[in-house]
Amino acid sequence: MIKNKMGALAACAVLACGIAACGSSNSSTSSGTGSADTLVGAGSTLVAPLVSEWQPEYDKKTKVAVTYGAIGSGGGIAQITARTVDFGASDAPLSEDQFKEAKGVVQIPWALAATVVAYHLEGAPNQLKLTGPLLAEIYEGKVTSWNAPAIAALNPGAHLPATKITPIHRSDGSGDTFAFTNYLSHISSAWSSKIGHATEVTFPVGIGAKGNSGVGGAISSTNGAIGYIAIAYVLENKFDYALVKNAAGNYPVPGIPSISAAAKTLTSVPANNEVSIVDPPASAPDAYPISTFTYALVPEKSPKASTLKPFLKWAITEGQTFGPKLDFAPLPAQVVSADEATIEKIGS
Repeated sequence: MIKNKMGALAACAVLACGIAACGSSNSSTSSGTGSADTLVGAGSTLVAPLVSEWQPEYDKKTKVAVTYGAIGSGGGIAQITARTVDFGASDAPLSEDQFKEAKGVVQIPWALAATVVAYHLEGAPNQLKLTGPLLAEIYEGKVTSWNAPAIAALNPGAHLPATKITPIHRSDGSGDTFAFTNYLSHISSAWSSKIGHATEVTFPVGIGAKGNSGVGGAISSTNGAIGYIAIAYVLENKFDYALVKNAAGNYPVPGIPSISAAAKTLTSVPANNEVSIVDPPASAPDAYPISTFTYALVPEKSPKASTLKPFLKWAITEGQTFGPKLDFAPLPAQVVSADEATIEKIGS
């Protein structure tokens, strides 16, 4: 049964609203925000727990105050495009159109985590086994009860009540939605052709909720709920979560070893730094199939360049040491190298 420990999520949501309001109060100009010893960012809720660890440490080290609004990846893209923040953050890479609209923004993979399928089913055990095609059918409204034969076949001996399945999805632009729907698009041709993948898609069924905190709250309060949510929130709040079958036929536990195993399948980093490791190949038997990078979005030309560049360099190196306790895996060396080259291009 899910443990009802939503205090951390609620606090994060309140903090995000305050910071986002502060960041968005600036006029939309190319001059950035605030003084040289402050940085204002907004976006991904997945990376928010890690950024919250970075903030006091980086302030103590450099006397640079970093504020961050966890408003979702879509909001982060919108705010950096409008230049109402110094940096955005998104778990989804920018599309070609978004790059054009943002006019001179680069993306820097600065953290590595996972999107996890959490659920609340009274009387059922933790770590039920599910597959990608089955998840697609649940979110298409084709599988509607927890004792459905397809679920029972994967979980012999588990108590599965005949509770209605209530899919929960993000109502805001979300990198977790991108990662989850990108995975489903890899696994299910029907999902790919009918629904596709993006930070916002039209889900055929279910209830929408804003942010990881909103999804977590909906799962916690709804018996029979299932939803996709960032790994740090799942483990912090002790949600029950599914083990998702990977291409090798295994059901790895989401965590640093299985996320790192997925990242090891990355063979190169393209010029735009877009890297995807969902549905890794069967040659990675221990890889978690919904692992994802998350990106800092930064203008190539910024009056805050002299403050931004050291922060970004710190985040991708020393800052990575704060990730493991939140189940963020260390960045692969080739990603760090690509990041460093991109950061060097940022100027004023």
